[in-house]
Amino acid sequence: MKNAKIVLGVSASIAAYKAVELLRLLVVEGAEVRVVMSANAGKFIAPLTFEALSGHPVYHAQFDAPNSAEMEHIRVAEKADLLVVAPATASMLGKMAHGLADDALSSLHLAFKGPVLIAPAMNEGMWWHPAVQGNIATLKSRGVKFVDPEPGELACGVIGPGRLADISVIREKIKSYFCQRDDLIGIRFLITAGPTHEAIDPVRYLSNPSSGKMGYALAEQVKARGGEVVLISGPTYLKPPEGVDFKPCKRADEMNDLVQEHLENCDVLVMSAAVGDFATETLAKEKIKKQGDAGLVLKLVPTKDILLDVAKRNLDKLVVGFAAESQNLLESALEKLKKKNLDLIVANDISASGIGFQSDFNQVTIIDREENMENLPLKPKREIADLLLDRILSRLKHS
Repeated sequence: MKNAKIVLGVSASIAAYKAVELLRLLVVEGAEVRVVMSANAGKFIAPLTFEALSGHPVYHAQFDAPNSAEMEHIRVAEKADLLVVAPATASMLGKMAHGLADDALSSLHLAFKGPVLIAPAMNEGMWWHPAVQGNIATLKSRGVKFVDPEPGELACGVIGPGRLADISVIREKIKSYFCQRDDLIGIRFLITAGPTHEAIDPVRYLSNPSSGKMGYALAEQVKARGGEVVLISGPTYLKPPEGVDFKPCKRADEMNDLVQEHLENCDVLVMSAAVGDFATETLAKEKIKKQGDAGLVLKLVPTKDILLDVAKRNLDKLVVGFAAESQNLLESALEKLKKKNLDLIVANDISASGIGFQSDFNQVTIIDREENMENLPLKPKREIADLLLDRILSRLKHS
């Protein structure tokens, strides 16, 4: 876990003192840990204890803190690889499941886009309450991982499940998240991301709502797992992941030129960009003015089909495409898979709410060259990226 960036969330449980030992062990492993506390966690253990062990300020007060105006929960969330909440009370589980944000920890959780691991601790009756079990089911459906509490004597004197899992178990669960991070060493990826912009005149363009989040998540996870990345991106507001070779572009033909330029030096091409299918036949040199109630007719021509050009070159590369469709999803994806000679295609339904364009989550079907289909549940795009990379790695090993 050397240089792993972890946020350790501590909520108001009698088991909060155990988080001190977890923090110590993570720091010994080489992780950079920042601690975030719920509003009442400080009544069980002082923030100064965590600050001394972590070497970083503890985020525990949303208001009246010296740097509250700096939106500290956003800054901490942006830099972390993993959020661990240990211990997590029944109250904190409810806040996390329902998107409440009334203290430092619950606010950071809402701002955090990466994977989350929760180790609950509470009274046996609370643990089995239908509301708590419902909240756990909700969080699991979003991809959150759990280290279930152990049976034993609880602080209230009752014997049963609810005791915080042994710290060594939690530590091993955390380590398992990072242990795969060197499996892409020596593999060179070329990844495209984001939309393209096809100008109509000097101030207008044709585009689509792609945010680039899927492609950037792929690039980030490839780098985290030891691979090399060239990231070709259309216009987005996203910051390129550290360590990638970033190549910005705007138009589809610019993206195509960059792909063709870097294709020979890669092992894997992942075309996650939402490349525009059409551009105007001619570009107006000046801004087109509205002429009363008269309409405007634009003649559109097809843009370059990047994947088709790649297929024609017949290079020995593993090629992954994406199919974002609003109807006939699997039929359209299979047609694209065959026509463009792809090894894998990732199909997602852009008509479904809460996934795809602009969202931090996605729900996709991965189809391979043999037409085997794997339906992935709703997950954060970073987790979808890791699962797709696992499938890519498997095919590389068997090719």
